[in-house]
Amino acid sequence: MMAQIGLIGLGTMGAALTLNIAEKGFDIAVYNRTAATTEAFHRTAGDLASKITPTASLRDFVDAIAAPRSIILMVPAGEVVDDQIAALLLLLGPEDLIIDAGNANFNDTRRRAIAAQADGRPFLGIGVSGGEEGARHGPSIMGGGPRAAWDRVAPVLTAIAADFKGTPCATWMGTDGAGHFVKAVHNGIEYADMQMIAETYGVMRDGLGMSAAEIAQVYESWNEGPLRSYLIEISGKVAAATDPKTGTPMLDVILDSAGQKGTGRWTAIEALMLGAPTSAIEAAVGARNLSALRDQRQQGAETFGAAARAIPDADAGGLIDALEQALLAGKIACYAQGFGLLRAASDIYNWDLPMPDVARVWRAGCIIRSDMLDDMASALTQDVTRNMLFAEDFAGRMRSAEASFRRIVALGAQYGIAMPALSAALAYVDTLRTPRGTANMLQGQRDFFGAHGFKRTDIEGDHHGPWAAP
Repeated sequence: MMAQIGLIGLGTMGAALTLNIAEKGFDIAVYNRTAATTEAFHRTAGDLASKITPTASLRDFVDAIAAPRSIILMVPAGEVVDDQIAALLLLLGPEDLIIDAGNANFNDTRRRAIAAQADGRPFLGIGVSGGEEGARHGPSIMGGGPRAAWDRVAPVLTAIAADFKGTPCATWMGTDGAGHFVKAVHNGIEYADMQMIAETYGVMRDGLGMSAAEIAQVYESWNEGPLRSYLIEISGKVAAATDPKTGTPMLDVILDSAGQKGTGRWTAIEALMLGAPTSAIEAAVGARNLSALRDQRQQGAETFGAAARAIPDADAGGLIDALEQALLAGKIACYAQGFGLLRAASDIYNWDLPMPDVARVWRAGCIIRSDMLDDMASALTQDVTRNMLFAEDFAGRMRSAEASFRRIVALGAQYGIAMPALSAALAYVDTLRTPRGTANMLQGQRDFFGAHGFKRTDIEGDHHGPWAAP
């Protein structure tokens, strides 16, 4: 029997996605550059092996798929994708569909989509979130490309996607790079969400002297309330884990230097290019960069003394509850920034992103899934252009959390506990609620040194200050 779909790249994600597709009843052909990997994967596929056709060459792979073919690429982003597409085009017909499901930069996806359109062939770029577990049992899928191409493979993609109360977490976002851009913003929000959780961990560990086990209990309790989410859930599990080699808390032996694959950085870069404020995401990216500078951080401690100090009992009362509220407020601000960036990109690239559907796709399967996203989808349905902070539901939550938000950020500053993302989120909220800010000073400075001009509050037109007079 001919395969209904094909997949190239049997790394962690590709292998998991293949098993997911086979489990949902679709016959799939697979190919990997290393034939031994393909063979080993098929041997270990168990009951699903009969749905999987392993192939040893690209020609055999293409021949194993029923025309018109649909082929998923799960190979490393960048030049490898271009090379794989070039090799496939020598063997494919004009109706055969290539689907890049890797972590591609959306600019690369747009370039590939333009080239495909010029050649009259279909191409999709889809964001897949959820890690190995999601790929195997149900990821969140964000599609970009021609709607007709999406509709062609939607039966497969919606079948393998995560499910939220009967709704698949997979949908078409728009043309060319829309799907990969939405995935990048997802990852940017993920960076900020993770960083803010890490900052609450810092308060509990350094400010309150709590053990990892005690911190785990806090996260477990938070996961029963408004912060219920995948990231809070796993934070509790990480804090509760014991190192099998030493018997000590796992957190105590993990080096405090964070890795990153670049997607959060892409989000921050694109936000700056589009003029969309994403200060919490930018702070989270910066925090990861700073975490890698271990030698400089050690030198800083030796030069100035360690920053973090214990929070005295007089200031510690009710702090866990305040931390929960501060994290909730920071999370809302972060999402508001992320959706603002999506709106800006949608306008610039003419995507007409379905904003409520973005929130719905993220409700299950992906890393940032949380109960709050269902409420965000409702808020976006009511008014897609409104800043999330101004939606009645979230404005109410922010008002309720404001005192705690300020208290936590202030205590961090007072006792040397770094909170780059929470601080940035609070500053974003405060800036939004300041009708007359301080940019008038910036405009005065710009006019003084560069004669850039400025607008006045009382007279129309462009003006210069008296410092520019002869």
